[in-house]
Amino acid sequence: MSASSPSWAQAVLQPPACDAWKEHMEGAAYQLASCIVLLGYMGGSGIFGSLYIFGLLAPGYFCYALWGWLSACGLDVFVWNMLLVLLCLLQLAHLAYRLRKDTIPQEFDLLYKTMYLPLQVPLEVYREIVKCCEEQVQPLARDQNYAVEGKTPIDRLSLLLSGRVRVSQDGQFLHYVFPYQFLDSPEWESLRPSEEGTFQVTLTAETDCSYVTWPRRRLYLLLRKDRYVARLFSSHLGYDISEKLYSLNEKLFAKFGLRFDIRLPSLYHVLGPATSEGEPEEAEELPPTPPPAHGPAAASEAPPQPPPPPPPPAPRPRASRPESDLLGEDSTSLVLEDFAELPGSFMDYVSEGEYMK
Repeated sequence: MSASSPSWAQAVLQPPACDAWKEHMEGAAYQLASCIVLLGYMGGSGIFGSLYIFGLLAPGYFCYALWGWLSACGLDVFVWNMLLVLLCLLQLAHLAYRLRKDTIPQEFDLLYKTMYLPLQVPLEVYREIVKCCEEQVQPLARDQNYAVEGKTPIDRLSLLLSGRVRVSQDGQFLHYVFPYQFLDSPEWESLRPSEEGTFQVTLTAETDCSYVTWPRRRLYLLLRKDRYVARLFSSHLGYDISEKLYSLNEKLFAKFGLRFDIRLPSLYHVLGPATSEGEPEEAEELPPTPPPAHGPAAASEAPPQPPPPPPPPAPRPRASRPESDLLGEDSTSLVLEDFAELPGSFMDYVSEGEYMK
């Protein structure tokens, strides 16, 4: 080092004093670059804050490079600022790639906010669920069948996103499926992973619908791999099936028009098992026996015989119902009149008042 050049200690502790300030200001490129860089460093955090910062730093450093090339006439100033511009552009490209990779379609974003965000499901877990269905939304035109009773195999699990689907069995309406409800949750839960089966109901779109579907095999692999996702699907399917059961409450009625709540314990007498044949039933109440008379006349008189019991009523003709040799018959096919012969059933009551007692 030459003796004329100041050392670092002298440059920091005893900086050289300026003999005179410049009489003219720097050019417009320098002033514009300083303003842009000042605005760029006022950005926030996160991916959008980073996009804001580097999006303003790149043109700011480019203005500095123009100033160094045109006004300052310094090659080092130009080279360093162009290098900073290149680094900012690379960082912007990386942020744009991350943003595109993390973005999900609008339908899946609304599904996440409706069903998964209230349960605080991490976005990374939700992406695995969306990846399992290949991020595809399937259309279902009006009056088009999603499944046909006894024909369509159970090889997928679908969730309705928009529209309304009618569920029927043997031509009889059962209930509707509304958005963000599973189309085939009962069928999914009725089979084990190694079993095969077909739909026991027909699902028909009443309006233009859209849904997402998970192939059965791929979804089983995901549930086996991730226990958290398995518990998540188990809770969603259980809630969905319970909602479908409660929606069938309006289908349950007696011959005198009283509607019953499936949550009432009295329904156990209808849906519970009948009394076994070997188990004796309760004896009918007999009229009270009069007290025995005293004296010789009482010995000669025979005790009065009780009147014979009335003959049992003839069985009522029941309407023929289609036989179904398929497993998983829906519980809504049960009519209360089918249980009229069971003791303690709803049909023993003749009015709403007696039932409420």
